[in-house]
Amino acid sequence: MEWILPALLSATCLGFYDIFKKLSVKGNNVLMVLLLNTLFGALYLSPIIISNLASGHYGLGDTLHGHFLIIIKAVIVLSSWILGYFAIKHLPLTIQGPVNATRPVLVLVGALCLFGERLNALQWTGIIIGFASLYFISRIGAREGFSLRSSRWLWMSIGAMVLGATSALFDKYLLRSYKPLEVQAWYSLYQCVIMSILLLSLMRRQKGNSDKFQWRWTIPCIALFLTVADLAYFHSLSVDGSMISIVSMIRRGSVIIPFLFGVIVLHEKNVRTKLFDLALLLASLILLVIGSHH
Repeated sequence: MEWILPALLSATCLGFYDIFKKLSVKGNNVLMVLLLNTLFGALYLSPIIISNLASGHYGLGDTLHGHFLIIIKAVIVLSSWILGYFAIKHLPLTIQGPVNATRPVLVLVGALCLFGERLNALQWTGIIIGFASLYFISRIGAREGFSLRSSRWLWMSIGAMVLGATSALFDKYLLRSYKPLEVQAWYSLYQCVIMSILLLSLMRRQKGNSDKFQWRWTIPCIALFLTVADLAYFHSLSVDGSMISIVSMIRRGSVIIPFLFGVIVLHEKNVRTKLFDLALLLASLILLVIGSHH
């Protein structure tokens, strides 16, 4: 289907996005990295806003209501990012990635309740297998000392996932009224403004108690790969007949790329058990893609 290929491209870019996040925040000031990510994201998409303003339009239907909705989205996404950035700094990629991959669980429930989406037998089978793989990875995390009882970083990862699912459902609603590029450009700008205000406020309170910031070439790559991933994602959702539950699950296939990076480059633990879990996740994604053609 026309909306499947953009979803797969989005998943690939998200995989590299997670790797660059991990390399950027390791031993670094998380909030400063996040601020630069929002800044680069806004710069990459600024031609869209400049074009709107040059033509005498303010975008999003030229109404305050449209911009208010985008500000809400910016707050949701930024909250998810703050939690997610701290989580990825402290959790192994082979745990944090699969935890984030639980997002389609909530998206599926929301899509069924809010948008009346219906799945066929292959798609249901794929999602059930996906749920099973996520259960196994949670048990692996407990063995490595990241249990729900003791790890605040795991709870942050779960919080980021919940907010990410909320954002995904909100996207489907927004794209019924507004153009994908406008949504992406304006929420990137508002995120940058909100993050700047937040960081300035925190810096005044902390006065040097936070981690020192180090510039790394991986930082602009975060926003670059996220921007391409979101462009493909919004295009996929804007296609008639696209299903947010399936698009969200396909995007979670991004876990494969940082997973392999964590195993090969970072030499993370319990590789064999995690590979079995990854195989289950791959099987679920294949069934979802096949089921989308029926």
